Amino acid sequence: MKLMSLHKPGTLCLASWLKKQGISYDLQKYYRRAGWLAPFGRGAYKRPGDHVEWEGGVYALKEQAGLQVHVGGLTALTKQGSNQYMRFGEETAFLFTPLKVKFPAWFSTHDWGARIEHVKTGFLPEELGIGDVIKMGLASPSSPFNLKISGPERAILECLYLAPKFHSLEEIYEILEGLVNLRPKVVQGLLEDCRSVKVKRLFLYMADKASHKWLKYVETGGISLGEGDRVIVPNGTYVAKYKISIPKELESG
Repeated sequence: MKLMSLHKPGTLCLASWLKKQGISYDLQKYYRRAGWLAPFGRGAYKRPGDHVEWEGGVYALKEQAGLQVHVGGLTALTKQGSNQYMRFGEETAFLFTPLKVKFPAWFSTHDWGARIEHVKTGFLPEELGIGDVIKMGLASPSSPFNLKISGPERAILECLYLAPKFHSLEEIYEILEGLVNLRPKVVQGLLEDCRSVKVKRLFLYMADKASHKWLKYVETGGISLGEGDRVIVPNGTYVAKYKISIPKELESG
C-alpha cells in the first residue's frame, strides 16, 4: 500500500500532503473507515496505535506543510546529547520560526505532554548555524526521521535571545562555560549577521569571562556591537568593555 511507504512511524500525515502524493481526500476517508488512518486534529492523521510526540509534529510542519521551523535554544543543546542542560519537570520545546509563521491548529492546540514555546524572530538568518539534520527514531528506532536543529553555536545565541524571560544569565553562563569546542568560523558568521546587539555583547562578554580558547580565533573587529549602553537587568553591574549592565551575581561569580 502506498500509504505504508509514505508514512514514517512517530510522525503525522497531513491531508493536504497526502493529496499531493496521489491519495485523494475520498481515498483518505476510505482509509479512515478501514482503520488505516486515525484523525489527529483537523487536516492531520496518524497511524492507529502509533505514538506521536512533538518531534513528529514538527517533522510534519517542516517536511509536509513546508514551514520554516527548527528546534533551537536549550532544547537543541539537550537534543544533541547535553543532558546536563535538562531541567526537571515538564519538558519545554523551543521552536524558532520567521516572524510571520503561524502553526496550524492541529499542532498548536494539541497536548504534546511538553510546553511548546513558539519563538517568532528574525534576529538571525533562517538557515545560518542550523546544524546537519539529525535523526530521531521515536516510535521505531529502525525508521528514524529528520529534524532541523540549531548547532551549539546558534543554540547558545538563541538562549541569550530568550534571556532573561526564559533563562537567567547565570544559567546561560554555566552552559557557555561547558561549550569548549565551538567552531570559530561558525561563531564568526553568526555574530556578523546577528541583528541583536544585546545577544552579541552578552555572548562576547561571557566567552571572554570563561576564557575560551576558541574566542581568540574570532575576529571581533568585524562584528558590529552598536552604540550606547545596554541595560540587561536593572540595578546591575556595569561592564565598561561591553557597555552592558548585568546581574551582580554573574560579574562576581
